[in-house]
Amino acid sequence: MQILRTDANEQNALLPFIQSIEDCSRGKLNGAVIDRRLAETRAVLARLADQSRSGSLPHFTVPYRSDDLGQQMAVADRIASECNQVVLLGTGGSSLGPQAIAQLVQTPFGGPADRPRLGFLDNLDSVSLEASLATGDVANTHFLVASKSGSTAETIAQLLVVIDALEQAGFRRDSIGRRFTVITEPRDNLLRNLAHRFGATVLDHDPDLGGRFAVLSVIGTMPALILGLDPMALRRGAARTLEQNVFAEDPALAPAAVGAAVSVAAADCGLPQSVFFGYSDRLERLGAWWRQLWAESLGKQGKGTTPITAIGPVDQHSQLQLYLDGPADKLFTVVDLATKGQGAVIRQDLADDPSLAFLSGRPIGDVVAAQARATADTLVKFDRPVRRLTIPQLDVESLGSLFMHFMLETIIAAALLEVDPFDQPAVEDGKILTRQYLMQDGI
Repeated sequence: MQILRTDANEQNALLPFIQSIEDCSRGKLNGAVIDRRLAETRAVLARLADQSRSGSLPHFTVPYRSDDLGQQMAVADRIASECNQVVLLGTGGSSLGPQAIAQLVQTPFGGPADRPRLGFLDNLDSVSLEASLATGDVANTHFLVASKSGSTAETIAQLLVVIDALEQAGFRRDSIGRRFTVITEPRDNLLRNLAHRFGATVLDHDPDLGGRFAVLSVIGTMPALILGLDPMALRRGAARTLEQNVFAEDPALAPAAVGAAVSVAAADCGLPQSVFFGYSDRLERLGAWWRQLWAESLGKQGKGTTPITAIGPVDQHSQLQLYLDGPADKLFTVVDLATKGQGAVIRQDLADDPSLAFLSGRPIGDVVAAQARATADTLVKFDRPVRRLTIPQLDVESLGSLFMHFMLETIIAAALLEVDPFDQPAVEDGKILTRQYLMQDGI
C-alpha cells in the first residue's frame, strides 16, 4: 500500500504537526480502499488550488487578510482598558473556535495577568444565564455578541437579558452600548438593529463565510486580540497549511487529503464513527470545534460519519473499555502534544516506594506522553485503525494550522462523499419550529 509507506517526515516537513497513518490499515479498514480514495483527491485538490488562486472561496482568502485587523485592534484595546472580563455570547461556530483559541492561554484557574478574562455563554440555559449574571461583575464586563445571520434565537435572547441586567446595574440606556460589541453580517438583521438602537459597535462578519468555517475571520481574531494573541500568527499558520495541501504535487504529500481519504475509506469499510482523542486539556475545545465542523458539513443524504470526542488521560477511564472491547466500528485519531519533559517533576523522595519507581523523578508531561502512546498502541493491538497526530508545540500559529487542516480535510471529504459542506438544510427545520412554538405558546 503506497501511501502507508510514505515518509512521514517528508509528508509533514512544513507543518507544525506530524501525521502518521501507518496504523490505519487495521481491522475493517482496507488499505486498498484508502489508496483508491486518496487517488480521487487529486482532482479535488486541483479544484481547490484553482479556487485559492482565483480567490473565489473566502475560506482561502481570509488567511491572507490584514485589512480588517485595524478596527478590531482598536475595539479590543478599548475593551481591555475598560473591563476585566469579556463574555462571548454566541453558539456553535460563533463560539467553539474562540473557545479553542482561549484554551491556548486560559485554564479554569486563570489566564494572562494583563488581559481580560474571556468567558463563554454558548448553551442557552435559564439557570446558568441567571447565575452568571447574578454572580459576575456585570459593571466590569464587556459582552461580545456573535451571530452571522443576526437572527440566532439563543444569542438574541441572551443579549436581551444582558441589556436588562445592565439597566438593573444602573447603566443608562445611552451608555449600555459601550458594554457590548456585535459581530454579524453587513445587512439589516435583528442583532444589528439592536446594536444600533443602543449605540454599540458592530464588526462585520463575512456573509459568504459559514459560521463553522469562520474561525480565521473576525470570529476568531477578535477574541485572540482580547486575549493578547497575534491574529496574524493564527492566519500565517493557516496559510502555510493551505498552500502545502492544495499545491501539493501528489495527494500523498497533502496531509489533509490523506486524512480525508482515510476517513471516507473508513465509512466505505463499515466504520461509521470517528473518534478524536486529544491528550491535553488544551485540545478539548478544538475537539468540540472539529465535532461540529465534521457533523454539520458531512451529515447529509444518509452519508457522513459520527464524530466523537475524548480527552486523555481522563477518558481512558470512561471510554477506552468500549473502544477496545466493544463494537469494532470506529476510526481513531490520537492527538499527542509531545509533552515529554514538561510540567512539575515528581520528587524522588516522595515516590520512594518501589511500586512508584515508574513515577519517581518524572515530569507530569512524561506521564501524559506515555499514556497517549500506550492508548494508541493498545488500540492497534486490538486491531483498531489509528491515525496519530503529534504536535511538538501548541501555539497560536500551530493552532491556525490545525484549523485549516481540519477545514480542508472536511471540504475534501465532502467532495469524495458528493455532499455540499457549506449548507445545513436539516438544522433549519428545528429553528423554524422553535419560533412557531414560541409564537403560538405551543411548548
